[in-house]
Amino acid sequence: MTQTANAAQEEYWNDRAGRTWAEFHVQLDRQIEPLGAAALAALAPAPGETILDIGCGAGQTSVALALRVGARGAVVGADISAPLLAVARQRPLPTEAAAVQFHLLDAQTADLGRERFDAAFSRFGVMFFSDPAVAFANIRSALKPSGRLCFVCWRALSDNPWMQEPLAAVLAMLPPAMSPPAPADPLAPGPFAFADPARIRTLLLAAGFAEPRIAPYDARVGGGDLEGTVNLAQRVGPLGALLRDYPDHRDLITDTVRRVVSPYLTPQGVFMRAGVWIVSAAVN
Repeated sequence: MTQTANAAQEEYWNDRAGRTWAEFHVQLDRQIEPLGAAALAALAPAPGETILDIGCGAGQTSVALALRVGARGAVVGADISAPLLAVARQRPLPTEAAAVQFHLLDAQTADLGRERFDAAFSRFGVMFFSDPAVAFANIRSALKPSGRLCFVCWRALSDNPWMQEPLAAVLAMLPPAMSPPAPADPLAPGPFAFADPARIRTLLLAAGFAEPRIAPYDARVGGGDLEGTVNLAQRVGPLGALLRDYPDHRDLITDTVRRVVSPYLTPQGVFMRAGVWIVSAAVN
């Protein structure tokens, strides 16, 4: 892959983070699948359409799109993570689904083709662009004049107890000197870069999309057993970073996370509330 403006994200998702997400893709897909399904419903893929899946990761959404557009359609899954694409390329594809091509590329800067796609979709893949204005303009140019965009992104951390509550509990029991510093720039690439709907609206309008619909959506996510949930929480996201920095505190952090998530255990697994934006926009 050539050097691009997203070099830091390429390094991140091709190193430990990408390998970890690939290792835990089954659990992670199960956890966020309901949120992606809500965005897929908003996109409403039609049979025969050609769709771009941005930040397709391990390919679950690409297969779901391929089933919706059927054998006469086509899906292109794009991601900057080679470990995740290796998983995606091994996914079985039902015979009634469209062909899926997976490409290692950066949707911010890559030549996606001009007016090639009926729609572009993303499940938590658009918040990591180093220059989202450039990225959305590039995506817009790849859409047909009748094209549309739909993505799901996280609202604020405070709207996501499944991430906030374990993190807050762990930080409260760590010595102050061990607490990670607050992010210097809340708009920097990361999970909550699009927490502000006004920012989303401004970016999409500037990129050439019509007035977007930005709808809040809440759901309970999870489904893993207690120990699996505790383990996953410590392998990805901010808690994973804490454990990498302070491995000597693993037992204390594990016990704290278990205490926080235990009240959410149901006969079907651990479920906690998540809050997202489902964003839809048509080409202007």
